[in-house]
Amino acid sequence: MKVLVIGANGKVGQQVVSMFHAHERHTVRAMVRKQEQLEAFQKKGIEAVLADLEGTVDEIAEAAKGFDAIVFSAGSGGHTGADKTLLVDLDGAVKAMEAAEKVGIKRFVMVSSFQAHNRENWPENLKPYYVAKHYADRMLMNSGLNYTIIRPGYLLNEKGTGLVTVAENLNVGSIPREDVARTIVQSLDEPNTYKKAFDLMSGDIEIAEALKSL
Repeated sequence: MKVLVIGANGKVGQQVVSMFHAHERHTVRAMVRKQEQLEAFQKKGIEAVLADLEGTVDEIAEAAKGFDAIVFSAGSGGHTGADKTLLVDLDGAVKAMEAAEKVGIKRFVMVSSFQAHNRENWPENLKPYYVAKHYADRMLMNSGLNYTIIRPGYLLNEKGTGLVTVAENLNVGSIPREDVARTIVQSLDEPNTYKKAFDLMSGDIEIAEALKSL
């Protein structure tokens, strides 16, 4: 598949792009919003395109044209206010869905957040972020897209183990970003993840095997 990664400059997004770039069967395009980010990817031989989630649906659709799938791993970041969270994590995600439909893309992999589907489990200090993730996920599930929604726990920068636990509901835990990226890549064309949403933590099962257990 030809995959557009939205949020390619993020800590998970960069690893996803690198893994797809090295993949035998998939090709990747990194969507970024700054010229220096674009040039950094191009220096690595990775195709990149400029587009902004706060821009128009048409702008995102142009970036996605000719592709088969979208991975949405974008976020406003921990240093912005609730307004940016609303504009990027919710409205930006919905624009990406609309753009996918506009250019005929069916496959859409969303990086959400642990327990975003259960309001009673949202941390008090992150409620605007969780509201954005919750409703973006619901919009995706109600769309005509062939979605996978991955809800990882606390993200770690340490090296991945390749071992995870997946289920609709898990107890709170953590996972290296590298293993989140691996799960995204392996989910792309794993039929058992189609039209599924799940929590993701470090565990003791190989990623491919874990995804087949959903």
